Amino acid sequence: MIMVELLVVLLFIFLGARIGGIGIGFAGGAGVIALSFLLGVPTSQAYIPVDVILIIMSVITAIAAMQVAGGMDWLVQLAENFLRKHPERITFYAPIVTFLMTLMAGTGHTAFSTLPVIAEVAKGQGVRPSRPLSIAVVASQIAITASPISAAVVAFSSMLAPKGVGYLTLLAVCIPTTFIACMIGAFVANFMGCELKNDPIYQQRLEQGLVKLTTEKQRHILPTAKTATYIFLIAIAFVVCYAAAISNSVGLITDPAIGRNEAIIAVMLTAAAAIVIFTKIDASKIPSASTFRSGMTACVCVLGVAWLGSTFVNAHVDGIKEMAGVLLADYPWMLAMVLFCASMLLYSQGATTVALMPAALAIGVAPLTAVASFAAVSALFVLPTYPTLLAAVEMDDTGSTRIGSYVFNHPFFIPGVVTITSAVALGFTFGGLLI
Repeated sequence: MIMVELLVVLLFIFLGARIGGIGIGFAGGAGVIALSFLLGVPTSQAYIPVDVILIIMSVITAIAAMQVAGGMDWLVQLAENFLRKHPERITFYAPIVTFLMTLMAGTGHTAFSTLPVIAEVAKGQGVRPSRPLSIAVVASQIAITASPISAAVVAFSSMLAPKGVGYLTLLAVCIPTTFIACMIGAFVANFMGCELKNDPIYQQRLEQGLVKLTTEKQRHILPTAKTATYIFLIAIAFVVCYAAAISNSVGLITDPAIGRNEAIIAVMLTAAAAIVIFTKIDASKIPSASTFRSGMTACVCVLGVAWLGSTFVNAHVDGIKEMAGVLLADYPWMLAMVLFCASMLLYSQGATTVALMPAALAIGVAPLTAVASFAAVSALFVLPTYPTLLAAVEMDDTGSTRIGSYVFNHPFFIPGVVTITSAVALGFTFGGLLI
């Protein structure tokens, strides 16, 4: 019956992946019904990540308020100016920009705004656009595992707390390791493919007049943009400082009136309120912002997938612990492989984290192994169907960023695998010193 139940779980995950987007959450709920009603699997012990969902909602509300006030446009303008001032190093500076924007916003969808600039700057410099575009997309994805306000980090830190690994320790490992890994990935991407001038597809498109160079355009930045952005950044800084103050390692506040997760929710909602009050934006526009819609989609995905996965795992945790515990004890890197493969299908770092990490920790995986493997939940680039990946392909009119006929032979694959592999290896090294 265990194999039958596992096949049901995999079937509904596959169904959700085929539907795409919010459909992953829908399929997760349907899978719970199939397990409970048809196969009699109990759901009373299933893990439903309510705190994580509430944090996603509150953070996304603040980000959406900042977007409506023009803050996102201002950040993108700053990124554009930086990239255009250093065009010769575009392959290394592009992932820095997308990494930092994701780090601050907690969502990789911020990359959409910078990808056209990266493609244009690369063309103007004669650099093959697939090089900076590929690693920029990968950097925007892996930075989720280093963002202080991302759903994946918040959820994982809550799981690690009972194991003695704090929120700040997790960030202290993940931020430097993922950033260094992105630079390693950029070094590899810088040598991928022939030079743009020698690419026959580029030459053909050039002759057909399909390649265009656009001049630099200044965005219209609302006068409220800076105010909204500063409020949001202050909120992030406050959350990190408060988490440090109440942590066991710092201990400035020994008996906090409000916990870390609750503080994140309250501070982000307060930040959204402050943005609305001080910038006088129309609050009714916030739910229609693109970041708000993507955040609510993430909530449904996390709910469905986490509920489905934990329903199966908690029903058989003892057997899974016996079977997988020994294997992971001897080969800890296998956890990274499992997370890598799962995130390929789930298309969400948060969903992968809440679906698999509780099970990994429940069967006795060492906290060091879990933290080091965390970056592997970012393998969203493997299948060439993720929105930011497709956007990069579409925005490169030189034809250098193209998907091959064998599905996996696209320019994002090798830099992505190198980046995640490097992050996991560095995670074991850095984590060994801090955990």
